Amino acid sequence: MPLALLALAIGAFGIGTTEFVTSGLLPEIADEFGVSIPTAGYLTTGYALGVVIGAPVLAVIGGRVARKTMLMALMGLFVVGNALSAAAPVFSLMLAGRIVASLAHGAFFGIGAIVAAGLVAPQKKAGAIAMMFTGLTTSTVVGVPLATLIGQNVGWRVTFLIIAGLGVLAVLGIAALVPRQPRPERGRLSGETAAFRNPQVLLAMAMTVLGFGGVFTMSTYLAPMMTDVAGYAPSSVTWVLVLFGLGMLVGNLIGGKYADRALMPMLYSALGGLAVLLALLPVTAHNKIAAAVTIPLIGAFGFATVPPLQKRVLDQAVDAPTLASAVNIGAFNLGNAIAAWLGGLVISAGFGYTAPNWVGALMAASALLLALLSAALERRTTVRGGRIVAGGAPSAVAAGQESESVTAAR
Repeated sequence: MPLALLALAIGAFGIGTTEFVTSGLLPEIADEFGVSIPTAGYLTTGYALGVVIGAPVLAVIGGRVARKTMLMALMGLFVVGNALSAAAPVFSLMLAGRIVASLAHGAFFGIGAIVAAGLVAPQKKAGAIAMMFTGLTTSTVVGVPLATLIGQNVGWRVTFLIIAGLGVLAVLGIAALVPRQPRPERGRLSGETAAFRNPQVLLAMAMTVLGFGGVFTMSTYLAPMMTDVAGYAPSSVTWVLVLFGLGMLVGNLIGGKYADRALMPMLYSALGGLAVLLALLPVTAHNKIAAAVTIPLIGAFGFATVPPLQKRVLDQAVDAPTLASAVNIGAFNLGNAIAAWLGGLVISAGFGYTAPNWVGALMAASALLLALLSAALERRTTVRGGRIVAGGAPSAVAAGQESESVTAAR
């Protein structure tokens, strides 16, 4: 894999760390600003909404700027946002800093996925995308626990300064290691949005919302489920989170490897396994060991969907990949927000801390059904067109054969 992927992974590591770190530092932040824990929780909600909004807007802008330049500018925005959070004298400015940092999230991963895929041979594209996302998954294992530890013992402002420093390191790495990227051909906005008229692109994004969203029904309420149901001490929840992060790391690598060989079968396996495991967790959550085994498996099967889904969008939106790729990253965060909301509803209804997992299982099963539908529609299109399809696009040989057949018929 090209060394340039390391620079992209560093940026992904910083973004992943800042996305999740507030969950462990909410008490300290709330105390300093004199706000309640639910109010401090807006730091997480605001970040997620910023990703959803920022992804398409900055992707459109990025479609008119050289991709390497845009990646550096996005990480610069990330640095500014985290520095503002670190220095914020009042809560409102802290929230503003979070939103500024989040605006870079979707576009960075969306454009970064295109750059990563372009650095390698066609049969290795999903693996390259997975290598970039390794920075994100590694942040859940190393970055978030370490940043939380620093914030609790030294101060949460130091944590955000360190994260800003990671952003600076990513800018320097991109400048030094990522090869010069050609300026994308300036197209009209209608051209960029044309991809969203493709049912396969919309189905892939719906799979993204439902599939990975299912994981967040579990992870959002993991701490109370582990302490109140499994019987773990609060201090042990960090290690359960580390196990979950390790599962995500492994799943990302497996998903990237096998998506290059058989993308749709990889999706079927990952989504099916995820649905089963989420349905099992309400049972295994009552035993410490069983829970500690089930949770990293959920992380693995959940993140195994990420590289194939991102590649699926790129394959289907080949004429306008930048906006579609970035919007798909926003779809992950939209799924996270929906999952957390639905999970909160079933808990508030009195069904307990394990009930969100049933919601997650239904979401993952729905994503699997959409994957089967997507494949069926693709096969029908292939049969109607009389074409041989490889990787979601008609092969040149098949196109030539079809042309010759039409000519002979005439």
